[in-house]
Amino acid sequence: MQRSHNAEMPFLDHLEELRWRILWSLMALGVGIAIGFFLVLKLDVIGLLARPITPFMEGQKLVFTHPGEPFGITMKVSFIIGIVFALPVIAYQVWAFVSPALYAREKKIVIPALGGATLLFAGGVALAYFVVLPLTLRFLLGLQSESLQSMIKASDYFGFAITMSLAFGLTFELPIVIVALTALGVLSARTLHRFRRHAVVLCFVGGAVITPGGDIMSMSALAVPLYLLYEVSILLATIIERKRERRIAREAAEDRAAEEAEHPGPRSLMA
Repeated sequence: MQRSHNAEMPFLDHLEELRWRILWSLMALGVGIAIGFFLVLKLDVIGLLARPITPFMEGQKLVFTHPGEPFGITMKVSFIIGIVFALPVIAYQVWAFVSPALYAREKKIVIPALGGATLLFAGGVALAYFVVLPLTLRFLLGLQSESLQSMIKASDYFGFAITMSLAFGLTFELPIVIVALTALGVLSARTLHRFRRHAVVLCFVGGAVITPGGDIMSMSALAVPLYLLYEVSILLATIIERKRERRIAREAAEDRAAEEAEHPGPRSLMA
């Protein structure tokens, strides 16, 4: 298998192509943010994001203390929606830039990896929004004394909710990272098995660092799925290694057969 001739283009041509790929990605991001801004204003996306905390507000609404806060929240949410809309274009630009330098076997791995990464990210965000965020809010606000009156700022809540959702989405990419490192030969299933106990500790430490609340509920809600994903990664790494071993054995057998056909031994000549 040979790499495409496009991989041999001059370095300056590579830079020029990279510049245009980045420009197209930035334009897609700009269009996505504009679409996101329209959706936030017309479809009340802010109200949708506020649903997890609404049951705990006792009829009150989120407050803001600065005239620019509503616009800042709107732009932050629009930016995230814009990234979601622009991701297919950005992924295509990245793929178009790097694919000429990949072998056919590597190209077959990249497409499923991108699909898996998208699904895992969406699954992490969904888990945070529908399960972890309501549980965390119930735990944190349930500790409130009757002597206290809550007055939750909109910017604080949305920053908390968005950070938690993105943290879950990104950490759910763990299997893709481990599978990629295994495919490159950097990690092995045996190494992953050996560090199982360390992985448990790291998952809880990572959960405590990543989750914005810093409470035991949100920390555990991230650490437990993260360790389960680690176990899934071990399984995937084992499958990849077994396939690689079978492929190497098959190629070695084909090489031996070709060598014997080219240089037949005494038995073959006597036959």
